[in-house]
Amino acid sequence: MEQRSGQAMNMPWAYLRLPPFPQVAVRVLQLANNENVQLHQLCELISSDPAFASEVLTVANSLLYAPRYPSTTIMQAIAVLGANTLQGMCVTVGVRAYLGKTMSQPAMRNLWRHNLACAIVAEQLAATGFIDKDQAYTAGILHDVGRMALAVIQPGDYAMLLETHRGASATILEAERELFGWDHCETGRELVAGWKLPQDLETVVAGHHMDRRKDGAWDVTELVKVSCAMASSIGYPTFPGCVPASYADLLEQLPARERRVFYSDAESLKTNVAESLHAIESV
Repeated sequence: MEQRSGQAMNMPWAYLRLPPFPQVAVRVLQLANNENVQLHQLCELISSDPAFASEVLTVANSLLYAPRYPSTTIMQAIAVLGANTLQGMCVTVGVRAYLGKTMSQPAMRNLWRHNLACAIVAEQLAATGFIDKDQAYTAGILHDVGRMALAVIQPGDYAMLLETHRGASATILEAERELFGWDHCETGRELVAGWKLPQDLETVVAGHHMDRRKDGAWDVTELVKVSCAMASSIGYPTFPGCVPASYADLLEQLPARERRVFYSDAESLKTNVAESLHAIESV
């Protein structure tokens, strides 16, 4: 597919020719939305792809989770860590597989680390309140799936855009539309809708760069907005020229309960996120 940087393409969605996201990860997300799903169904699905299952087990036994007794099967991992936690792991493995060879480029590695950092912040922020932490982690790791898709289509051009763009995080949307005809929020929304994933995930993927709601409502979408901005503010931006919001300002956006309990300074959060990132990247 021929594309020319700097020119708006207004390309129909069907012609973007996005590569398929790992189907096991998509099916895990679909199954997780079914309250009647049996654990053996989840186990059989993950185990149907031996390479994928092996990676999931490697993450499950990593320093990040540090299980007392290492799991040798997916069923054991589910028993030790829980189905919801395993869902987040499957998405993490799926995202890494999706980026594939593009991870050799520094800009793509930064994109991967931003998503991981966002997911880790989201999980910990959710734990201070009443939003499910596993749901928050999954939403965080998937929030930029549209950006990853654009990166896989044109890794060279998109890496160049990430390396040269300057401004607040949301300002890159217009540049993406000039390059592809679609920005990463629009792309992500189409992907998630096509995968028939929960509406909450579609809202997060489509709206994580929108302004905070004026009514002060706090849900997983609002949580991911702040988590994404916090990831950038503590040193994990999606592009080097990103101008992040100050951590102090982001704390003020949290509900009172979360603000009292969450990290009061950026350095403490940065240290915690760095340790979790290292645990995942070392496997």
